[in-house]
Amino acid sequence: HVHVLDVKLGSSSIPRRPRSTSPNHHTTTMKFLLLSSFLALLSPSDAFITGKTAPLHSHSGAGGARAIRTEVALSLSSNAVEAAPFAKGPRVIRPDLPTVYVYDHCPFCVRVRLAMGMKNVKHLIHFLANDDVATPTGLVGKKIAPIFQLPEDKLIMMESLDIIAKIDSDERFGQTNQILPASGRKDIKAWQKSVQTLLRTLQRPRYVATGLLPEFQQLDGRHAFIKNHQLPPYEKPEWKGDGSSENPGMEMDQKLKLYAEAMAADPTPLIEDLNARLVELDDMLYSEHFCSEGGFSLDDIDLWARLRSVTIIQGVQWPGKLRAYMDNLSALGDVPLYDEMAL
Repeated sequence: HVHVLDVKLGSSSIPRRPRSTSPNHHTTTMKFLLLSSFLALLSPSDAFITGKTAPLHSHSGAGGARAIRTEVALSLSSNAVEAAPFAKGPRVIRPDLPTVYVYDHCPFCVRVRLAMGMKNVKHLIHFLANDDVATPTGLVGKKIAPIFQLPEDKLIMMESLDIIAKIDSDERFGQTNQILPASGRKDIKAWQKSVQTLLRTLQRPRYVATGLLPEFQQLDGRHAFIKNHQLPPYEKPEWKGDGSSENPGMEMDQKLKLYAEAMAADPTPLIEDLNARLVELDDMLYSEHFCSEGGFSLDDIDLWARLRSVTIIQGVQWPGKLRAYMDNLSALGDVPLYDEMAL
């Protein structure tokens, strides 16, 4: 049975590809996720997670159940792996919980969620509808995310790296300076730039097509995203316009049509290209626990937050080390991946 998510009130729609309903796949996946979540709650000195995967780890297949070959191992010795995982501290629960206002798909928002999860800070998550202008404007004067609210200080702030610097330098949120500075690696930045067009083409239609992300639960939210986020090869000025009569931007009906066509197109050539690029990135990764030598850093905060959205693409083959990296930080940071809703 194929469900259809209408992206406008008319004939254009984005089809949702059917997913596997194999009971063996579901049971295996749930057992792994539950065990991973349980282990993440243990003290890092008691246990840590290592994902031992096949060289190419596919989290979805074209018409078959997902093949998962992951072994979760407990160890009491840091010598068991080449690099010890991040040492997560005790749970931090403030009397008045901080709140983060986010969009689920937004990598800048994911940066903050990952940092707070790694530091084990309990917080509230307010998922903003994508067309909600009033809430962020009332908080900081404009439509933006993430926004961090700390009631005990009557503090409201924006900008993801400023928020992370705040929580990692404040003793109320556990040990300070747990997140190392960015290393300035140019190879990873160059890789990210090289896949920007590819990922926009694959990810943006899928964000709205799932119908499951909180910011896109309603039609207005999906339309707000489509209105403001161009698909390649179009550039933002051509898509949005500048408000002038000379450049009013593309008509909404045309934008909806382009999103529907992008979602309906055969993604195989693009996914094959992406799979090859992920192999390149796997070679750049220092370990399955952090991407740069020295420990968990802002390099990971940025890279993992961006890579998370790749898991919304069905058929991606992940190299072993990179897949373990995604799973490890997802468990430790308490930020779920999109594998179960991949299209």
